[in-house]
Amino acid sequence: MKNRTIKTAFFGIAIASACVIGQGCNSFTKTQKGAAIGAGAGGAVGAFIGKSAGNTALGAIIGGALGGTAGALIGHKMDKQAAEIQQTVPGATVSREGEGIVVKFDSGILFDVNQTALKGAAQTNLDKLATSLQNNPQTNIMIIGHTDNTGSDAYNQDLSVRRAEAVKAFLTSDRVSGSRLSTTGKGESEPIADNTTADGRAQNRRVEIVIVANDQMKSEAKQQGQ
Repeated sequence: MKNRTIKTAFFGIAIASACVIGQGCNSFTKTQKGAAIGAGAGGAVGAFIGKSAGNTALGAIIGGALGGTAGALIGHKMDKQAAEIQQTVPGATVSREGEGIVVKFDSGILFDVNQTALKGAAQTNLDKLATSLQNNPQTNIMIIGHTDNTGSDAYNQDLSVRRAEAVKAFLTSDRVSGSRLSTTGKGESEPIADNTTADGRAQNRRVEIVIVANDQMKSEAKQQGQ
């Protein structure tokens, strides 16, 4: 029965995901796409699917998705915050995914090579991000550190954790509640580009900041969606 449930959920999210990326659904808004993904799988199974595909950020978003009308309402709020971050935070790549937001900084923007101290320009960028996070308090934030494959697995894992923690420490000092923030380091385990090239390694050295609805936003969305 458990295997059947997982297969059913996986099939559901596969259909939803195909619709999201397929040409036949190009007219869908980000909010509608978020609702489709949320409807495709339950929380725990969604997180499993996302992480098993090698994408912790996507797994966190899918894992907490509500889907349906409530998910669409959350997606609408995320649309607005994503646009705000895009307009106000230089150096950030902003992506709306399902019912959440992924904000990506190349590590070269934030840190010198093999360092965990934030650059001056990085602090300016993160200060602007902190303002958006303060303006939208009904969210939780996951900070994910990544490296390329240069060096040992153990070193890269430790570096990715320390960099994520450095970003968290700065945001906390900039009046973002620490209770909203969590960190994880993935080392070299989730590349997004080819590690055999200099450009690919530069893309893989990054920090991702995932923004999702907290319990209060979810509760309000459920009530509004009834």
